[in-house]
Amino acid sequence: MEAFINYLLQFGHLNLQQIALVKSKGVERELKKDTYYSEAGTIPREIIFLTEGILRISYYNNKGDDITKYFIDENNMVVDIMSYNQGIPSSAYIQCITDCKYIAFSKEALNELSMTIIPWDAIMSKIIAKALAEKVNKISPMMTQDATERYNNFFTKFPGMANRIPLSYLASYLGITQSSLSRIRKNING
Repeated sequence: MEAFINYLLQFGHLNLQQIALVKSKGVERELKKDTYYSEAGTIPREIIFLTEGILRISYYNNKGDDITKYFIDENNMVVDIMSYNQGIPSSAYIQCITDCKYIAFSKEALNELSMTIIPWDAIMSKIIAKALAEKVNKISPMMTQDATERYNNFFTKFPGMANRIPLSYLASYLGITQSSLSRIRKNING
């Protein structure tokens, strides 16, 4: 829970009483590797903070291919914000690609925090803005890069994640086949 409190405090000030209230609303949970935190078609009813592990966000295209949109690692908030806010089914799958631990906050708990802690909404707005900017920064450079550049940039930006992700998911994220990824790795590593 301390990791989550430290994360929140990057975005605004909370006093000890407010911190105690936040701690009382979070529920710590675990999921095993390869299980799904949520599946497409479900309506998100909570927001989580990932304390350990890596999640893969994916969808199926119109050909039925499993496409990796992006990965989320430790010390990040996780929610399909549009589906959560509008109460509509998500189009994404969220899968644990390692064993994961997280802190869950129900919609009711978050509403109570919003009504009780004056700076809460401002803190959450800053977190959402940062997450959206990071999402755009993950996706937009990939549009203009070739496969080798995308691979190298992934390793540069996410060195702690790179060796923890199965190659099939990494290839899907980079928009290439697994055999192309193997060739790129062979050329780089000699």
